[in-house]
Parts: sequence; C-alpha cells; structure tokens
Amino acid sequence: MENIMAKSQIHKKLAFASADIFGGGSFNIINFLYPGFLALTVGISPYWIGVIVLVARIWDAITDPLMGYISDHTSSKFGKRRIYLIIASPLVLLSMYFLFFPYGFSSLALRVIATLGSYLVFTTVQTMIMIPYYSLSSEISSQYQERASYNSYRLGFSIFASILCVAVPGIIVGMFGDETIGYQVMSLSFGLIFGLSVLFTGLFAKEEIQTPKVTTKFSVRALVKPLSLKPFRQYLGMFLVLQMSMAIMSGLFFFYIDFFIVKDLTAQGEGTMVGLIAAALMFSMQIVALPVYLSVIAKKGKTFAYRLGGMLWIITALGILLIPANASPIFVYLLGGLMGFGISGPGLVPHTMYGDVVDAGQLKFKDRLDGQMSGFTNFINKIAQAIGLSFVMFLIGAAGFQEQILGGAQVVSQPESATLMIRLIMAFAPLIFMSIGIIISYRYKIDAEKQKQIHDAIQRDEIHTENILSSL
Repeated sequence: MENIMAKSQIHKKLAFASADIFGGGSFNIINFLYPGFLALTVGISPYWIGVIVLVARIWDAITDPLMGYISDHTSSKFGKRRIYLIIASPLVLLSMYFLFFPYGFSSLALRVIATLGSYLVFTTVQTMIMIPYYSLSSEISSQYQERASYNSYRLGFSIFASILCVAVPGIIVGMFGDETIGYQVMSLSFGLIFGLSVLFTGLFAKEEIQTPKVTTKFSVRALVKPLSLKPFRQYLGMFLVLQMSMAIMSGLFFFYIDFFIVKDLTAQGEGTMVGLIAAALMFSMQIVALPVYLSVIAKKGKTFAYRLGGMLWIITALGILLIPANASPIFVYLLGGLMGFGISGPGLVPHTMYGDVVDAGQLKFKDRLDGQMSGFTNFINKIAQAIGLSFVMFLIGAAGFQEQILGGAQVVSQPESATLMIRLIMAFAPLIFMSIGIIISYRYKIDAEKQKQIHDAIQRDEIHTENILSSL
C-alpha cells in the first residue's frame, strides 16, 4: 500500500513539474538567444531591444495581476488554475513561432513594431500559463517540507529544460545554411514541446488544497491587497533580485564567451562549443546541488539556504574579472560549475516559500488569494528580466557594442570598451542584487514552526490571529 502511495506521489510530482519545462526553457531561450537573434539576425540595435522589453513589461503590469484575479474568481471541472493551462497550451506553439520570426522589413520602424507585437503575444500567453501555475504550487500540498519536495522536482525539470534550451536551439539554428530558417524550425520544435508539457500539468497535476472561488468585486484596492502582507513583500524582494541577477548573467553570457573568451576564434569566423559547454555545466550543477539545498532547508531553514547559495554566487561571479581574454576554456568551465552550485540555492528557495506566504495571506485576508499573489510574482519575474535585459543592453550599447546591419558583413568582434562593460556587469550584478536579497532574508520570519502555527490556525478557522501575524 505504501509503495502504491509513493508511486502515486511521484507521478503527481512529475505531472506538476512538467509545466516548468516551458517556464525554465522559455526563460533561457529569451535571455540567452533572443537578444542575439534581434541584434544579429533581425538587425535591431541594443537601444531598441531595451525599448521593446520595457514596453512589454508595462503590458505585463496590467495583464499579470489581472490574470491572477481572474483565476481566483474561476470555478471549473479542472479547478481554478489547471483550466487555463489546458486552454493556453496550443497557443504556445503559435506564439513561439512568431517570437522568432525573422522580420525582414527594410524599415527599422516596421521591424521594431512587428517584433514588439510578437513579443506582446508571447508574454500574454506566458501570463495565461505561469500565473495559474505559480498559484498551483501553493495548492499542490499543505505541508511545509512536502512543498519543498514538489518544488525541487519542479526546479529540476526547469533546470533540465534550461540546459536543453541553452545548447539545443543554437545547434538547430546552426544546422541550416540560412539561419532565419533555423530559427523558425527551432521555435516550432520547442513550441510543440512546451505546449505538450503545459497540457500534461493541466490534465494530471490535481491540487490538494481546493477552495471556493473568490467572490469579491473587482477594484484596484482588491487587486493590490496582497501587497499589504509583509512576508509577501519580502518574498517578492528576494525573488526580484534573484531573477534580475539571472537575467543579466544569461543575457550577456554568450556575448562574453564569443567576444572575450574565444575572441580570436570568433574574429576568424570560427564557431566553438565553449559557451554551450560552460552553460550546460552551470545548469547541470544546479541540479546536482538541489539535494544539498533540500538537506540544508530541512536542517537550517529556507533563508539560510538562500544566503548560502547567494554568497557562493557572489564570490564566483567576481572571479570573472580574473579570467583573461582567450583564456583556456577550463577556467570558464570550472567557474560556471561553481557558479551553478551557488545559483541553485536562491533559485530553489523562493519557489518553496511561495505556498507558506499564501498560507499567511489566507490567515490575514480570510480568502486564499493564490492567483493575485501569483500575478505579482510572475510580474516581478518579468520586470526583473526587463530591467536586467534592457538596462544592460543600454549600457553595452553606450559602450560601443556593434549590432548586425541587415545586408552587411557579419559582426565578428566588439570594441574593448564593450567587452569591458560586459565583464564588469557580469561580475558585479550578483554582488549588488544578491546582497540586497540576503539582507531581506534576515527579515523573513516564516520558518517550519511558524508555518505549522499558520496552517493549524487556518484549519481551526481562528478569528483572533493578531499574535501570529504580528510575529511575521
């Protein structure tokens, strides 16, 4: 009997984790591949890439909280959340195709407008999926440590997809003499995989916590109500700096490898696998480190695991400044592996915290506002990518980074001012942002004992909860 239950739990964890193949995979395709696609294939300057990303985030500021509000007010055969994963799954394929469509208009304005439109469609589909999916992570289990287990499966799937989406898309593109065709084949291939992974979660990842739909009327005050919860604001802060650091590092990674580490080979027009191998090692070490951080969480708590990984990430990122141009790839591989081990900690912890924060919100608001909290979480994820990508694009553009001119010679080198800026940003971004996250983590108070108190109070439907809430 126990074996049957254990197998059932594993199947449920696999079904739950499946959708983050899209979450983690699309994140890396956007951050690692999309800036280069726009700059070196479509011929859009870093400045306009930054503008496109920022406009999309303004759109997300509206759609993300709204989608959370809608899912909270939904009732269906497939629950509040999974119904939207099922509906949106076929749209993933279409939105991925147009995201990497190589618009060839002679007018820069038309290329920018077409690219912006495609990006807005993709982010809207992403919102339809990821907002309910984040909410599902708090409803999949009611237990503190079990949530960590579910989310470790989820993060494992996400990182595995991240590895594939760093290495394989570039290989697919490179298989075709015309890279514009390669991008279309790549986007259709991964669009199909992503769509099926989302559908699998929607059909089979049944939630443990089931609550009636929220019935409050729509208002701006109701929409932003979760922000009045202090642990939620702290959680958002830790998540924001994590995602911003990751977006900055991944957005510049291949520029750093191609135009600094193997700059002489790039200048000769020769391609290498150095960037792909280094990225694969970095993400592989994140998976290897997951059991370590789960053990740390069980013994020392979630915030300790966040700080431990964050400090290792900061130290290894500063090592970028010690590696000279045209250095042996061994140094990059070693640094990438150590950095991945560090990133795994703060990468895992916010996912495991989310359900605990939603529980605290249920205690405070007397409604379970998973959707609205998820809306803010996904918006923070996207705004972090936007700020990270757009800001660094502005900086390297100001430092003289050269984009591809349509019909012109292939860009095979960058000025020293641009490569220096890339190295400085990659070295100091984790120090600046993760230090903020570490400081916030000391103020976050929901540990295993507090979560049990919150859970018990919810089960007893206590009215007087001021003592618990004031201690958070």
